[in-house]
Amino acid sequence: MTVPLQQDHAEAPAIEAPTPPEAPLEMLPQDFGKRPVMHARLPRNGIRVWLARLIAFGGAAAIAGIGLQQMLLTFGETPTPMQWALLALFVPTFGWVGFSFCSVLAGLFAPNLTTPDGPNDARIVVIMPVYHEDPTESIGLLSALAQDIGRAGIADRTEFFVLSDSRDPAMAVNETLAVAAARETSPVPIWYRRRVTNEDRKSGNVAEFVRRWGGRYDQMVVLDADSVITAETVKAMSARMNGDPDMGLIQTMPILIGGETIFARLTQFAGRVYGPMIARAVSAWSGNTGNYWGHNAMIRMQAFAESCGLPRLPGKPPFGGTILSHDFVEAAAMCRAGWKVRLDHDLRGSYEGSPPTLLDMAARERRWAQGNLQHSRLMGMRGLRGISLAHFIIGILGFLMSPIWLALLLVGLVLSATVLLSTPEYFPNAYQLFPDWPVFDARRMLWLFVAAMSLLLIPKLIATFRAWMRPLARNSGGPVRIFASAMFENLLSALIAPVQMLIQTRQIYEILSGHDSGWQAQVRAGSMPDWSVVIRRHWIHVLLGIGTLIVLARFSPGQLIWLSPILAGLILSPFTSRLSASPVFGRWARMRGLLVTPEERDPPALLSAANAAGRALPRPLAGAQAILQLGRNPDLLARHLRMLPDRTDLPVGQRLPQITADAKIANASTQSEALSFLNREETDALVSNPALLQKWSALPA
Repeated sequence: MTVPLQQDHAEAPAIEAPTPPEAPLEMLPQDFGKRPVMHARLPRNGIRVWLARLIAFGGAAAIAGIGLQQMLLTFGETPTPMQWALLALFVPTFGWVGFSFCSVLAGLFAPNLTTPDGPNDARIVVIMPVYHEDPTESIGLLSALAQDIGRAGIADRTEFFVLSDSRDPAMAVNETLAVAAARETSPVPIWYRRRVTNEDRKSGNVAEFVRRWGGRYDQMVVLDADSVITAETVKAMSARMNGDPDMGLIQTMPILIGGETIFARLTQFAGRVYGPMIARAVSAWSGNTGNYWGHNAMIRMQAFAESCGLPRLPGKPPFGGTILSHDFVEAAAMCRAGWKVRLDHDLRGSYEGSPPTLLDMAARERRWAQGNLQHSRLMGMRGLRGISLAHFIIGILGFLMSPIWLALLLVGLVLSATVLLSTPEYFPNAYQLFPDWPVFDARRMLWLFVAAMSLLLIPKLIATFRAWMRPLARNSGGPVRIFASAMFENLLSALIAPVQMLIQTRQIYEILSGHDSGWQAQVRAGSMPDWSVVIRRHWIHVLLGIGTLIVLARFSPGQLIWLSPILAGLILSPFTSRLSASPVFGRWARMRGLLVTPEERDPPALLSAANAAGRALPRPLAGAQAILQLGRNPDLLARHLRMLPDRTDLPVGQRLPQITADAKIANASTQSEALSFLNREETDALVSNPALLQKWSALPA
């Protein structure tokens, strides 16, 4: 049964309920051991896609093969066991670097995409799952997008849904007050739902929404709490999806914004300069079997409901339980059922926040690493497309390359130590007439190193020169500053890379040892960590760097030339980690025109409006103060009550905190005293129950 949104929009100013009437849509857990019910046969890819794949994957395989051949020549006819170990580690590393280079070349065959004209009455919902976020930031983005949607002329078929998984009662109050305030000026309805429990994290949050309200909509735009898409981009995606009945998902390439620290600015500059080229490449070789990054995408509701009900994996975390990197799996599930999934590299107006510090990035990567390693259990999915498998493998290798790189360095050091500390045996056979000379072609090894560095840096140089030829250069300070910023980015990245290598290696070890990442709220703003924090996190990196430096200086000073960037990164890691998290140094770089992006010099209207909308929302309060304001201000209490659903039908087991909270409130003399009596579960029951709130607010302040 379809629900015409126009009727609700006509009554938008009078909306009192937190959610619209439910429109259930069946979304069953998939059995990945069986072939899916096919929507259609996925269309064959054109010659451009196959050429792109040949260049990206064939080129990477050829480069890996050349590396294998040259390394064998370096070692001679009879490599030693340690040389075989070095070979086994070098080839995938060389091939991985080659893939990044060949993928850029494949981008030359990226498709020319267009937006069809014609009538479009598809019903759109913009959803924003939140979990312990600053509501002024997230709801501010939605408020600005709502106004933009109104100007774009699609307000009559668009609605917003804030899907909260927050467990903190104070956070819940801040969310309801922000949403209630945003609804008063929004030209489109903004609905709000907070789950009673939050099984399966974000994927479970979205799935529960689809099962309850999915039948109300045709298309779903998924945002993160720090991301947004312009209304024109939403309109274009809707038209493209409406014009192709087999299109299941359209992914955009988000541009990083809002970075204040050096680390955040480094990340957003790299994404701004190199990102569009990477997006063209992925779009070229993915074709209609693209990937999903979990946000800033439009999804056909029917395709998602039919294909993306995710099961729990057998066993315990980290490899069992909830699928963490659910987005990759959802894209693969849609493709195996015959739906198109496409990265539309040409769409602009897609933005997201940047991780503020190296340590905050490491915390995010811990969850991503676990989620990607989980994909190793899904490679046997029946009907899995070859390119979907490639996405899984690329995601896994993105983290496994760190321990591989570390092992490569360690084996290289052991080989060097073996050569330096051992005496060659020229006549292993007593009856041998001619000696066995040790074979190691240092010149060939040097050229392999130069080739690897060239494959690594040439894509960055191409992207930098590409930026010179586009408005990006004019809006980022000109070609000279673009080039200086690129050099600065390369220098900082070289210092950070070895630290990230060791951090990711430790993360892989923890995951393989059975440690779950848990579910913590993401840090969006960040702060400069104390020296005690960075020393505690990086002392082992410093010790390893200094120890290696002393050993090499004593036994093999020549190797310091090649390993100096890695050793410098390790020894300086506490300074790099702390100073790169400083907003002061971020402002210093901006004042000198370094790491500046066009969105900083000329902020998009949507982002400026979001900042203004966020400032107009109620300031979030922490702890008991967030709840006490409801008792002291009847208007705020009324706003909060309007955002609460009717939960009178909860089973007795789930109403126990409500019952005990009621008894404690009855024995309290003031609102503050009542709150001091309640534990977290009871406080949550209080802010979720209108009757309890009314009883509590009647107490003296």
